[in-house]
Amino acid sequence: MQLKSFLNVLNKNLVLGLLITGIIFPVISVQAYNLDVICDSGDWQTECDKLSEEECKALCNQCLTYFNEKSAKVQEELSETGAAKKTLQTQIASINKKISNLNYQISQSQLSIKSLGFQIGDTEQSISKTISDIDLQKQKMAEILRAAQTEDKKSFIEIIVTSDSLSDFFDDLLYLETLDAKNNEVLANYMDLQGSLESKKTNLEQETTELKNLVIVQGLQKTESTKTKQDKEYYLGLTEAQYQAQLKEKEEIEKKAAEISKRLFELVGEKSEGIEFGEAVKLAQYAESVTGVRAAFILAIIHQESYNNGKFGGNVGQCYVTNFTTGSGTDLKGNPKTRVMNPTRDVPLFKTITQNLGFDPSTTAVSCWMPMYSKGVPYGWGGAMGPAQFIPSTWNIYASKIQSITKRTPNPWSIQDAFIGAALLLKDNGATTNEFNAAMRYFAGSSWSKSEEFYGRSVVATAKGYQTDIDLLKQAGQ
Repeated sequence: MQLKSFLNVLNKNLVLGLLITGIIFPVISVQAYNLDVICDSGDWQTECDKLSEEECKALCNQCLTYFNEKSAKVQEELSETGAAKKTLQTQIASINKKISNLNYQISQSQLSIKSLGFQIGDTEQSISKTISDIDLQKQKMAEILRAAQTEDKKSFIEIIVTSDSLSDFFDDLLYLETLDAKNNEVLANYMDLQGSLESKKTNLEQETTELKNLVIVQGLQKTESTKTKQDKEYYLGLTEAQYQAQLKEKEEIEKKAAEISKRLFELVGEKSEGIEFGEAVKLAQYAESVTGVRAAFILAIIHQESYNNGKFGGNVGQCYVTNFTTGSGTDLKGNPKTRVMNPTRDVPLFKTITQNLGFDPSTTAVSCWMPMYSKGVPYGWGGAMGPAQFIPSTWNIYASKIQSITKRTPNPWSIQDAFIGAALLLKDNGATTNEFNAAMRYFAGSSWSKSEEFYGRSVVATAKGYQTDIDLLKQAGQ
């Protein structure tokens, strides 16, 4: 009776403790900041170092909202400026707005990277806690099984003989039933925790992929900002008369573009070294004819993925896979590189693809791994192939579709096959109805964060310029 009373008191204390733990949370006081000062200046990063993690998260969210609102406002002003009369001053004003908008976007990326770092840390802690809970459940099951095994070894006669009374005998039977029920309960908890662990690991992989994409986007934003600032310096050095003269000259040059661009393209060899605009237009228009995806949009995607030295497909990779067990390799100069290609998902397919084409897989260039770490642990892989930068596992999905169009073995390093493959993927991504979403799916899969949208906006803007060029070619009869 005393033991039962003690257990009742203990259970009440435990329940009370759990209720207190579950209900009472630390109250985070959010300090009032002048967002125009602390966000615009970038001082939020220094301020974060002085705050707790929760307070830093709150400040990051305030600044992210601030920049989202600023960016949206500037975008509206840019649209108004674009519709105004083309003068040197409006051009400079427009460039100033673009620079401001890019600065906001770069700050947004920095904040998103910071916030995502917190999120990844929380997920990793949650995974560690779940693993610890799983180990605890394993220990409980082992203890229960040992106790049950000890009782189960007693014979029916032994139980009766060792029992002081009939009541003790039935208590022993009840004890065995209780052990069995408890074991089932612990086993159910164990299975739930295992399912939760797999879900959390999937979330961590998605979060780390998003972080990798954010860093890529931020690099694009900084490159665009540098170029825009150079444009501003150039226009500041012009007079209004010079600017108007250049506008007229630009129109004349665009009209003659058809005369100096190559119009016919013949694939020389199976590996492309890149093609110029005129040739690329022909391929994009053919891809449009078989998929319905706009040629200018296809050009913009290939431009974003592999444009280099004035050529589409000019940069199809700077690494080789040399260890097909680990996926490591070298750069083009022979320097060691890790994580060049996922060894389980992509390497086997890569070997099959190259060998079917008669290529040496160890000397066929692919994209390198962009070094990314979480808590000091690397994640992500390189290994994208050809002008359209397909990873082998994705190319494997579209190879038969490409072959049904070209009637030959598909080759990711063939510029023609790359255009068709990209168009097919973009079509499946919904490019005929929403090009921005299709570009984002091409870059980041079915889900992406707002801070990654610079990629999609960049592609859409590039496609707009290419559409103008294509229209000029048509006017010239090319």
